[in-house]
Amino acid sequence: QVHLVESGGGLVQAGGSLRLSCGASGRTCGSLATGWFRQAPGNERELVAAISRSGGTINYADSVKGRFTISRDNAKNTVYLQMKSLKPEDTAVYYCAAAPSSSLYSVFTFRVTYDYWGQGTQVTVSS
Repeated sequence: QVHLVESGGGLVQAGGSLRLSCGASGRTCGSLATGWFRQAPGNERELVAAISRSGGTINYADSVKGRFTISRDNAKNTVYLQMKSLKPEDTAVYYCAAAPSSSLYSVFTFRVTYDYWGQGTQVTVSS
């Protein structure tokens, strides 16, 4: 069983920055493909960014390209989401998700492929 805990959410003004962290326990982080999703009220949960086990393959939603950066430190069992130039439309609950992967370079972009989820952290961007 893998336990994921997100942190780093909060309230920020438009144009500001936040860094989210996702700590993993129960399984070596380096064995897990990981993604960040978000869900705003009334909307479906959507992929923000995904990263392979090695960190060598990364995928971003078009809406966050150039503003968000996903990274991982397997030695610390942590995956990060650096968010810059935040917009009010980025307001959502952000979730970390993970899935065991046999490939060092595959990313998972579909929500159903993820086996483990964190509890979520609220990000609110004021205009």
